[in-house]
Amino acid sequence: MRGPHNLLRLIRTGATFERTGAMAEVLEALDAPRPLRVAIRVLAAPFRWLGYEGDPEMPPATRALTALGPAYIKFGQILSTRPDVVGDEIAVQLRVLQDRLPPFPTAQAKRAVAIELGQPVDKLFSEFSEPVAAASIAQVHQARLAETGETVAVKVLRPGIEKAFRRDIDAFYFVARMIERLVPGSRRLRPVEVIAHFESVVLGELDLRLEAAAAAEFAANTHDDAGFEVPALHWHLSGRRVMTLKWVEGISAARTAEIDAAGHDRARLAERVLQLFLSHALRDGYFHGDMHQGNLKVGPDGTLIALDFGIMGRIDEYTRRVYAEIIFGFIRKDYRRVAEVHFEAGYVPADRDVDAFASALRAVGEPIFGMDASRISMARLLNYLFEVTERFGMQTRTELILLQRTMVVVEGVARTLDPHINIWKAARPVVEDYIRDNIGPKAVARDLGRTVQVLSRFGPRLPALAEAALVRQSHPEPPAPKREMPPLAWVAIGAGLTAAAGWIASLV
Repeated sequence: MRGPHNLLRLIRTGATFERTGAMAEVLEALDAPRPLRVAIRVLAAPFRWLGYEGDPEMPPATRALTALGPAYIKFGQILSTRPDVVGDEIAVQLRVLQDRLPPFPTAQAKRAVAIELGQPVDKLFSEFSEPVAAASIAQVHQARLAETGETVAVKVLRPGIEKAFRRDIDAFYFVARMIERLVPGSRRLRPVEVIAHFESVVLGELDLRLEAAAAAEFAANTHDDAGFEVPALHWHLSGRRVMTLKWVEGISAARTAEIDAAGHDRARLAERVLQLFLSHALRDGYFHGDMHQGNLKVGPDGTLIALDFGIMGRIDEYTRRVYAEIIFGFIRKDYRRVAEVHFEAGYVPADRDVDAFASALRAVGEPIFGMDASRISMARLLNYLFEVTERFGMQTRTELILLQRTMVVVEGVARTLDPHINIWKAARPVVEDYIRDNIGPKAVARDLGRTVQVLSRFGPRLPALAEAALVRQSHPEPPAPKREMPPLAWVAIGAGLTAAAGWIASLV
């Protein structure tokens, strides 16, 4: 029955958008062709009565998404950071989805805390406030510890949120599969894999123990970052549905007037937001994946305080090097190198022409660099780059979706603080430092050293492996249809790397 259920959910989604007035607004924002607009409206009209009414006090798009449920709200949060996709007006409407949604009753939150922590709320906390922030998955209460008097923030999952999310994600899979079947050209975009990536991110948010672990790891990585803070975690007051953190005072990054009144340098804050994100992504390979204005505060001393660690991104070392080289290539306008990196990483099929790809990248970069600093946009670059890679057959890299989306979000935060920020100028020192330390002779020596360390763990077995390889060479067996590299070759490689280790040691 999953198919019929998902089909009904899809129909109800369209009906809700039509009933709330969001359909016409979204189609206009997406600049859909007039025949398509008419066709969609005509198809949705008969089912209008099946749609949810939503809150009439909300703008149409926000009204529709909140009526449809938490997974749609989460998508709305993502779209709120992409005015280049949905337009400025809708993006502003959707920002209320970040942390100003209707809360659930405090009595339910207290009941959830008592069940999760195994003790009455009044025994754990001397004070427990009404909700101070509410989002799609959880809400936050200010509380005071009964034992020490410390003020803390208690995050509690919404009741029934797991079941609601699984139902909606199932419908998203249904739509993605339908798109792949009906529009073969969409397979390059891997819609099913994109939904799978979204699912993995969301399911991680539904277990606050995982968020607590993410907060602890992020705090350890960023401990020495000047002017950046991750609130301390109270492990004994945290569980699957509840998480307790130190309460931090600060001004939301969205409240620019209050930031000005407090005497903070917004231009400097904007630069630091961007540089810190790039540093976390490139240096650590672990970054905050939901770094919108609602999850950033400015402390009294100007410290940037990160909140909400349900979505964290992780990228391997090789991908970090590729990403850094692409950014650095654009900064230096070295389009040939940017093209080569795409081919070396396997992002673009090897049968395409690297020079033609470099020329296409130049057509992307030059117009952007010719703009005024206030108009240079990472979002615009990624949008143009997507169009170029589409023509050259590049498939969607699901492992980079969160990184690219977060980069656009962070740029939006930086521009909120300083509309005239030069993105490239701010990014350059971080990327240059990473390139210097991780690409070139120094990095080659380090990589060889690590390889030798791995091989050295197998040192006691190398004589036996060499003897077995020599025996096999003396008594060859019929070749298999497919053979891996001969073991003797691995021994030769090991010997070569051992010699390389000696050379490295001689340089130290």
